[in-house]
Amino acid sequence: MLIINAVIHTMAGTTLEHGFIETEGRKIKRVGTMSELTEKEKADALDLNGGSVYPGFIDTHTHLGLIGDALGFESDDLNEMTNPVTPQLRAIDAINPLDYSLTEAVRAGVTTVVTGPGSANPIAGQMAAIKTHGVCVDDMIIKAPLAIKMALGENPKSVYHSRKESPSSRMATAAVIRDALAKAKEYLRKKQVGEEQDFDFSCEALIPLLKGEIPAHIHAHREDDILTAARLSKEFGFDYIIVHGTRGHLIANRLKQENIRIMSGPLLCDRSKPELKDLTPAAPAILKAEDIEVSIVTDHPVIPIQYLPLCAGLAAREGLSKEDALRAITIDAARIANIADYVGSIEVGKDADFSVFDSDPLTISAKPRMVFINGERVF
Repeated sequence: MLIINAVIHTMAGTTLEHGFIETEGRKIKRVGTMSELTEKEKADALDLNGGSVYPGFIDTHTHLGLIGDALGFESDDLNEMTNPVTPQLRAIDAINPLDYSLTEAVRAGVTTVVTGPGSANPIAGQMAAIKTHGVCVDDMIIKAPLAIKMALGENPKSVYHSRKESPSSRMATAAVIRDALAKAKEYLRKKQVGEEQDFDFSCEALIPLLKGEIPAHIHAHREDDILTAARLSKEFGFDYIIVHGTRGHLIANRLKQENIRIMSGPLLCDRSKPELKDLTPAAPAILKAEDIEVSIVTDHPVIPIQYLPLCAGLAAREGLSKEDALRAITIDAARIANIADYVGSIEVGKDADFSVFDSDPLTISAKPRMVFINGERVF
């Protein structure tokens, strides 16, 4: 497929005012300017007549497909609140590709999401990066497991306090994580030297984290919880990204010293609990000013997935540059999620995921004219 006469926002450092994109199968084969094409090539192409093309948008933290749209418990597979340590749970076993919210994602130009279990458990399970179009999740996967989901602060504390079980404090939440990681570390040591031991599914699931093959995505709103995540990372030597970081902007300089990356959001919700009392859509701009890597997220269904571009636009209104706001849902998001080899920019060799807009995609009135995933027009 050849697409011509487009303004191509590659998000790779260049914008091609009179550009083309050629795809082959699922991938981008060529990107360039109209002057590089022959008249015959132009005659057989899809002419966008000056439309703007952007990489498919990426939401690096959602629960898309794990909570059924307009359904109750029957389709709610977000949290396994029977055990505080469940790293063996796999998001891909709960994702419903035909949930209507995935259709809404596509229609908003959101072509990739990171999705997985919620934040009830200190260690909740395995996140996955998937495309938003398909009928079988196995065909939609970019990477799974992508990360181990962990949670600090109010959520696990509240869940297990109401059950009169541990952990019901921040101390116990951190201790539960330490205990699980220490057991997995010893399990891995024995496995590496060939010592006999019983198979442990939970420890097996944590081995990729301890070996540096995948990071942890750690739910943390309050600034002290963010720094507890940093402390745990140092103790066990694993990589991590903070999910939400709602109050991180209050100590942005200190977070920079820890090289903390933040998946910022949701930005459109109310301050529904104490941890959110300093929530502000200015946070991405404040963090970015300290050179902290930031993506913008909806936490779907907290904010419905189709409003991801609007959340980026809100961050831009509150001080984030327009370019950085776009990057926060394209190439910077892909880098934070460690999937930039596949998505996030319009470059040769990457997946052919992009949308065509006739106006600024970060405004409330904008809707894509076309959406492509893996080289196929899906909207």
